[in-house]
Amino acid sequence: METAYLMLSLKMKSLWFYLYNPWTMYQLGIILVAFFAAKKLADYLEPKFEDRIREIKGNLDLLRVLVAFLRRLEWVFFIPLAMISSAIIKQNTWPSRAWIIDVAIDLAAAWFIIAVFSRIIRSRFLARSLTVIGWTVAAMSITGILGTVTVGLDSIALTLGDFRLSVLSVLKGIFLLVSLIWLASFTGNFADTRIQKIEDLTPSLRVLIGKFIKIGLMIIALALALSAIGIDLTALTVFSGAVGVGLGFGLQKVVSNFISGIIILLDKSIKPGDTISLGETFGWIRELRARFVSVITRDGKEYLIPNEDLITQQVVNWSFSDDLVRIDVPFGVSYDSDPHEVIKLALEPLADISRVSKRKAPVCWMTEFGDSSINFVLRFWIKDPQNGLTNIRGTVLIALWDQFKANGIGIPFPHREIIIKQPEKMIIEKAPKRAKAQAKKPER
Repeated sequence: METAYLMLSLKMKSLWFYLYNPWTMYQLGIILVAFFAAKKLADYLEPKFEDRIREIKGNLDLLRVLVAFLRRLEWVFFIPLAMISSAIIKQNTWPSRAWIIDVAIDLAAAWFIIAVFSRIIRSRFLARSLTVIGWTVAAMSITGILGTVTVGLDSIALTLGDFRLSVLSVLKGIFLLVSLIWLASFTGNFADTRIQKIEDLTPSLRVLIGKFIKIGLMIIALALALSAIGIDLTALTVFSGAVGVGLGFGLQKVVSNFISGIIILLDKSIKPGDTISLGETFGWIRELRARFVSVITRDGKEYLIPNEDLITQQVVNWSFSDDLVRIDVPFGVSYDSDPHEVIKLALEPLADISRVSKRKAPVCWMTEFGDSSINFVLRFWIKDPQNGLTNIRGTVLIALWDQFKANGIGIPFPHREIIIKQPEKMIIEKAPKRAKAQAKKPER
């Protein structure tokens, strides 16, 4: 520990010695002039390139990298200007007198490369954190103090038997864990995107394979990170078993939903694109997740239904084995209509409605003699229930109205007759009372 502090103090004294040198001030001035010149040139050229870069469509990762490159255009111009200045100084003076400019070039190049390519990471916080940490390590390496700092961090350690855990090991483990998890997530998403495009696999199998790949990559990333720190994975067997039991009791619903999701994918009871009804919810499945299923209704609401509910409750899958769905439209006509003619007229307009399937012929049946009408039911089939049921019923009813109106078929409505009869006893009783009342009136 003391040796590391001594080495670091000697390097700092040497650095202060060079800072008080007149050539140091000259180089700092050259660096500032080169940077401001590069900044002015970048401010002039950036608007000219931005509109062209914004026209790129499709590849968002490439677009983010190019925009990050454009935002740091001053460093692109600063590096060659500083290199030219360094070459001129080395040619006319001692080569060692341009070392500050050389360090500035290396630092600028490291910052530019790390800041631009870190934009591949979509999380802004993670991208900025990686940029700062990466450039800090690169700066210490360029200035030559990385080895001293590494020795100092490694000297701060906690020893438990044969196991030694230092600050350096923890920092390396954290950095490696974050990097591997990000790499596993990026690789898993990339593989999942490719798997979803394989048409030979069923939608449920695509989702299942994608989830297994993501989970497997995450487990491998975690194991590699722990091994890199120096933790023996076999020593975690008892601990992981205890944690597993605790998680089993504390996260029963989460585990239940996860297992239910795997069962749903294996038995293929539902898949993305299916139209389902669960209680009051009617819509089509947009996505299957590890914990829930995303269902979008006709009014644009997205319901996140736990996987366990799809296992334990009654679910109506309108497109499980066949995409055809039967729709019943009841109606009634007046008693002076010919039922045979009504059936014929009711079937005719369905041929002009595009959503009515031609795979199964529609039928119309007379169902009963009602109080005010002869009742029928019109049955037809559709293959796109996700586009709505009420709207197709409304379209068919409007077509029936137009058809019946054009052919003189009446659609009745209920009629009620109310007959009010006054009891004979009440008439007899009211007559004497009315006579007495007239007798008591004074004469005028």
